[in-house]
Amino acid sequence: MPAKKAAKAGKKPAAKKTTATKAASAAKAVVNADHLIMFHGQECFHCRTMDALAERLEKEEGIKITRLEVWHNEKNAELLQKTDQGMCGGVPFFWNSKTKKWLCGETDYDTLKDWAGA
Repeated sequence: MPAKKAAKAGKKPAAKKTTATKAASAAKAVVNADHLIMFHGQECFHCRTMDALAERLEKEEGIKITRLEVWHNEKNAELLQKTDQGMCGGVPFFWNSKTKKWLCGETDYDTLKDWAGA
């Protein structure tokens, strides 16, 4: 057997990632890549109000807020629980992973702007 094949033969095969592990990794990647996150529910009235303010902030300040729907997306709901850690317990929930600042519920534009660091 050639040396390269012998070396490979001694290695254990890498464990396959489960779907849940892949989903958790993808969710963590979102939080790490996009530091401004808005967790929301599709039918949530307060979330719609805050989404309009988030859109305004994005246009005026040139920033990006990643929106993650949690009422119909189990992976996003799990990520919300891990991120929230009892700080809010509902939506809308805003998380800034750079500053570790968070907002819970409906608020005004200036507070949202301060949270984003804009």
